[in-house]
Amino acid sequence: MTTRIAPAVKREIQLTDAEDRLCTYLDEFTLHLQEKKGITTACRINGGWVRDKLLGMDSNDIDICLADMMGVDFAERFRDYLSEQKRLPVHKIAKIESNPDQSKHLETARTTILGIDLDFVNLRSEEYAEDSRIPTGVKFGTPLEDALRRDLTINSLYYNVHTRSVEDFTEKGLDDLRNGIIRTPLPPRETFMDDPLRVIRCVRFASRFGFEMDPDLQQAAQLERIQDVLAQKISRERVGEEIDKMMKGPDPLRSIRIVNDLKLYKSIYHVPPQITSIASSSPRSWDLSLRAATILHGLLSLTSPSEDSIPLHPALRSYVLGVPGCKARLFLAASLYSYHGITYPDQKSKEQTLVKCAIQDGLKLGRQNHYLDGIPALYSAADLLKGVSLEQSRLQSSSERVAIGLLIRQETVHNINTGSHWASSLVFSLVCELVSVSSSEEAAESVRRYNSLTSRIEELGLDRAVDEKPIVDGQAIAHAVAEKPGPWMKAMVNRIVEWQLEHPEGTKDDCLAWLKEEKSAGRIDMEELKAATMGNKRVQKADKIPSAKKVKR
Repeated sequence: MTTRIAPAVKREIQLTDAEDRLCTYLDEFTLHLQEKKGITTACRINGGWVRDKLLGMDSNDIDICLADMMGVDFAERFRDYLSEQKRLPVHKIAKIESNPDQSKHLETARTTILGIDLDFVNLRSEEYAEDSRIPTGVKFGTPLEDALRRDLTINSLYYNVHTRSVEDFTEKGLDDLRNGIIRTPLPPRETFMDDPLRVIRCVRFASRFGFEMDPDLQQAAQLERIQDVLAQKISRERVGEEIDKMMKGPDPLRSIRIVNDLKLYKSIYHVPPQITSIASSSPRSWDLSLRAATILHGLLSLTSPSEDSIPLHPALRSYVLGVPGCKARLFLAASLYSYHGITYPDQKSKEQTLVKCAIQDGLKLGRQNHYLDGIPALYSAADLLKGVSLEQSRLQSSSERVAIGLLIRQETVHNINTGSHWASSLVFSLVCELVSVSSSEEAAESVRRYNSLTSRIEELGLDRAVDEKPIVDGQAIAHAVAEKPGPWMKAMVNRIVEWQLEHPEGTKDDCLAWLKEEKSAGRIDMEELKAATMGNKRVQKADKIPSAKKVKR
C-alpha cells in the first residue's frame, strides 16, 4: 500500500462556544447529582468527535459515555436540570433500544442541546458468544474496559468534560493518530471475532484518513473464518452502509484497493451461493474491478492519467464531479465490474444480473443514491455505447443530430428517474472499454472518440435538447391525423421526437403541418402502425431508432 504522510494532530481540543457551554453544564450537573441525589457519575466524550477535533475537523455529533449510570436516566435528569435551572429548552429525549445488528449494543438516549446532536450511553464491558455479534453479557465497565471494546485505537480516545483533557486509556490512540495507523485496541483477531463488521470499518477509516493498516490487522482480516462470518452473519444493511460511506468518501479508489488487497470482495459484495450456482459464469478476477476503479479515478483527475494519454472532456468530468452522488455511484459500479455480463434466472425464469444481485442482496442498498436502479442502467448503457464513435466523413448536420440525439435519449443512457445522465453513461462506458485495452495508444484513441462525441453533442446543442419533451402531445397528434387516440401514438411520438431533433428551431404549428403532410402524402400508414402496436412482428420505421453512418456502436 502507498505510504501516506502522517496527519497533523493538535495537542489540545479547541471547543466551540456551544461545546464549551455543554461541557460546563455537564460538569455542573454531575455535581448537582452528587450533592442533591447522592448519585455519582462522570461524563466523557468518546469516539469520532475526539478524533476529528484532534485532527482539526469540525464535528456536530457527540457521544457522551457515563460512568455507572444508564444513558436514558441521565439524559432525562439532565433535561429537567437544564429546563429548571438554566431555562434552556431541550429537544425530546429519544430512546434507542439496543440492536447488535445495527451496532447498537446498549440502550442509548438521543437528543439535541445547543444545536449539538448528543447520544448518552454508559461505559460498557461485554463478552460475545462464538460466531455472534450479540454480547452474552453487557455490564457497566471502566473507561479502560470500554476503550478496549472499541473498533480502533483512534476511536478509543476520550475527552473528560470535568478536567477538559484528552484521555488515552489504550496508550496507543494518540500515537496511532499522529502516525496514521489503523490498529485495534485488542488483538485484531479477537476484535474481529467479536464484531466482524469492524473489518470493513477499518477499511473505511484507512481510506478516509489515508492511514496505513497495522500488519497484524491485515493478516487477521484475511483469515478465512473471519471472512466467512463477515459474509454469513453480519447484517447486509450494515455492510452496505459502510460501503456507501466509502464510495462517498474522499478516496473511494483507496477503499476498493484495500478491499482487493485484503481479499474481501466475496465477503463484502456477497452473492448467495444458490445464485452463483445457477449463474451463467463465475465472477471474473477481482483485479478487474480494481482496474476499472483505477481507470475511473484517472479519468476524473485534473490531468491525464499518464504522459501518453489524453484528459477526459471537461464536460464529462465536471458533470460527474459536480452532481451529488454521481461519483459515488460510478465508483460502486466500477467495484462491481467482475460481475459484469453474468446473469442468472430468477424464480420466474426472468434473466437477472449478478451486478444487481450484489447491490440488492449483498449490500441491501436499494434505490438510495440510485444504486439499485442506476448502476444496472450504467452497465446497460455501456453495452449499448461500446465502440461509439464519429466517422471522419460527416453527413448533413440535421441527420447527424437526429442519430446522436436519439442515441443519448435512450432510456438506459439518459433517464432522470434512475439518475442516469448521458454524460455519466459515456464516462462509465469508456471505463468499461478501457478495462480491456492493452496499449496506451489504444486507450488514448478510446478517450479521443468519446471526447469527440461529447464535443459534437455540445456543438449540436443536444446537451440541452436531451430532456426536451415532445413538442406535440398525443391528443394533438390524433387530431392532426384524424384518428382516435390509442397505443399507436407511442410510435408516432417517436417520429415527432425525430422531427424535433432535425428541426431544433421548429414550432408546434410547424410540426403539426409536417405531420398532416406526411399523412396526406401516404408516408404514414395508420393501419401498419396499429398492426405493429397489436403485436405484429413487422418492425416499422417509426419504431426504429435510426442508425446514422457516423455513429457506430
